[in-house]
Amino acid sequence: VQLQASGGGLVQAGGSLRLSCAASGRTFSSSVSGWFRQAPGKEREFVSGINWNGGRTSYVDSVKGRFTISRDNAKNTVYLQMNSLKPEDTAVYYCAVDPRMWAVSMRERDYVYWGQGTLVTVSS
Repeated sequence: VQLQASGGGLVQAGGSLRLSCAASGRTFSSSVSGWFRQAPGKEREFVSGINWNGGRTSYVDSVKGRFTISRDNAKNTVYLQMNSLKPEDTAVYYCAVDPRMWAVSMRERDYVYWGQGTLVTVSS
């Protein structure tokens, strides 16, 4: 599985962005997908995850109510809609996929396939 993340950019605080992660390979539709982010000088952290059919989602507390994860298996794509962005959301955002899991995991090591990252910068 190869992943291509896109949609990052520069936005003012309070604005919105939608990240996309396009996947190649036939296992995507049966895979758990997640978004992680890494801010400058910090460790990479879990942001959100979604199970194979979109029936279960998970979010880190800091983005609950502002971010929404979704997927379109027909397009092999997972999305992260980010609203009410804050300067502390500034980070490189990575998508990750794992075809072995049934439930969403918040642990990096549980995801075997990773995209290249897309930079989100939120100005104050």
